[in-house]
Amino acid sequence: MKIAFASDHAGYELKQHLMDMMRSRGYETVDFGTHSTESCDYPATAHPCAVAVETGNCAFGIAMCGTGNGISMTLNKHQGIRAALCWKPEIAALAKQHNNANILVLPARFVTQQEADSIVDAFLDASFEGGRHQRRIDKIPVAGCNC
Repeated sequence: MKIAFASDHAGYELKQHLMDMMRSRGYETVDFGTHSTESCDYPATAHPCAVAVETGNCAFGIAMCGTGNGISMTLNKHQGIRAALCWKPEIAALAKQHNNANILVLPARFVTQQEADSIVDAFLDASFEGGRHQRRIDKIPVAGCNC
């Protein structure tokens, strides 16, 4: 299974840590950058990550920036993406169970590596519950809006 990874400079070290963790567990990782702590713009890494998940080239994604907000906003511009900003394991589990999140977003400046590991584990362990949640997800894309 392939996992897409993206970060800006603030998330670089956490991204590297999580990619190593996932590879040690047998996952294939696809790194959309950034590749250093040199200042960069998160949309440059977020858009290719989103496309990889939307097209099915990657099963899901893990992305991060300083607060997680900017990269989440960018990822969620893609109609097929449900990026969820998570800072606790419980939020990550619910993002998958209720929202069928396909990209986990972490606030790199506000979680430790150990906390991030737990958040990723909760996301991986959770399964989408479907039912009433699917009905709500079907209403997310602008094309499906009956406004």
